[in-house]
Amino acid sequence: MKKRRFGISAAISFVIFLILLWVIGRIGSGRQDQQMAARWSEDGGVAQVSCFFSVDSDITRDGIEEFEHSIDNALAEASVIQDSENPTARLWADAYSADGTVTITRNGVSLETDAIGIGGDFFLFHPLKLVAGSYFSGNDLMQDYCVIDEDAAWQLFGSDNVAGMIVYIGNIPHIVTGVVERPDGRLEKAAGLDGTLVYVSCQTLEELGQSNGINHYEIVMPNPISHFAENFVRENLGSDPQETEIVENTSRFSFLKRLRLIPQFGTRSMNGKAIIYPYWENIARGYEDILALLTLLELLFLLYALGVALVLFVIWWRHKGWTVKGKLLILKDKLERLAEKQRQKRKEKKAKEDTKII
Repeated sequence: MKKRRFGISAAISFVIFLILLWVIGRIGSGRQDQQMAARWSEDGGVAQVSCFFSVDSDITRDGIEEFEHSIDNALAEASVIQDSENPTARLWADAYSADGTVTITRNGVSLETDAIGIGGDFFLFHPLKLVAGSYFSGNDLMQDYCVIDEDAAWQLFGSDNVAGMIVYIGNIPHIVTGVVERPDGRLEKAAGLDGTLVYVSCQTLEELGQSNGINHYEIVMPNPISHFAENFVRENLGSDPQETEIVENTSRFSFLKRLRLIPQFGTRSMNGKAIIYPYWENIARGYEDILALLTLLELLFLLYALGVALVLFVIWWRHKGWTVKGKLLILKDKLERLAEKQRQKRKEKKAKEDTKII
C-alpha cells in the first residue's frame, strides 16, 4: 500500500513538472519584445541585444548613427552578406529611446504626460496592441507624429478612434497616427505603466518636451558565432561597464539562464549603476525572477518523481525472483534452440532438393 501511495505521489509530481514546463515556455514565448530574433528570422542565426545607459552616459543620436555605420563593415568582415532576393530585405534593424515628459494640448485641453521619445524601428521591437490607426517610424523624414494610449485619447478627444487627428506639442501640430492599449497587469504597473503614456519622436521629446536623454538601444542582427552580436555592441557602444549594461535578449529565458538566476535571487535587484530601466525591461526582469522561481519548483518536483521511481526500482530489484545470470542462461538456451531449428530446416530443405534431383 505504501509503495502504491509513493508511486501515485511520484506520478502527480511528474505531471506537475510537465505543467510547470509548459507554463514556463508559454510565459517566455509570450514576451514579444524579447522575441525579436525569432520574429526577424525563422531560420535562426540572429540575436537580439539591448543596451541600457546611465543618466550620465551622454549618448546622442549622432553617436548612435556613427555606431550604425560601423555595423555593415563588421558584418562584411565576418563574411555575412545579404543573400535575399528581396531588394528591401535588411540584415539588421535597431531602435533607441529616451524617457521624459511632454505637454499635449487640443482645443484648450492640456495634458502633461510621461513620454517615450523613439528612434529607429521602435514599434518593430515593441508591437503594442493597437486600438486604432498605426505606428510611425523613428526613421521617417517627418517627425511630427505621435502614438497615444487610450487614457490620453479619452482625455483629449473623448474617444479612442482618433487616428489622423491633430494635437499640439509645444505649439507644433502633431498627427496622432495610432492609439495603443496600455498593459494593465500587476507587473506592468510596478514597472512604471501606472499613468498616461505617449510615444513621440526623439527629436520632438528633446526639442519640445523634457528629455532625460537616450537611455536604451536595441538591435537584432546576424550572429554568425556565439556572442558575436553581444560582443560587438559591448565593444562599440557599451564599452564603459559603469555606464552601460548589455542584455542578450535572445536566450534570457533559457533554462541555463534561469538556473543562474536562482542563486542570485534577491541580490540581483541591487543595482549599483545609475541606470533607470525602461518599463519593458523592468517587466522582463520581473518575469525572469518569476521564471527562476518556477524553474526551482520544476526541478524539485522532477527530482521527487525521479527519486521515488529510483527507490521503487531498487525495492523491486531486491525482491525480484530471478537473477540476471539466470535470465542470460534462459536467453542463451532460447537462441541455441532457435539456431538448431534453423539448421534442421536447412537440412530438410537440402534433403528434399536431393530427392528431386534423383
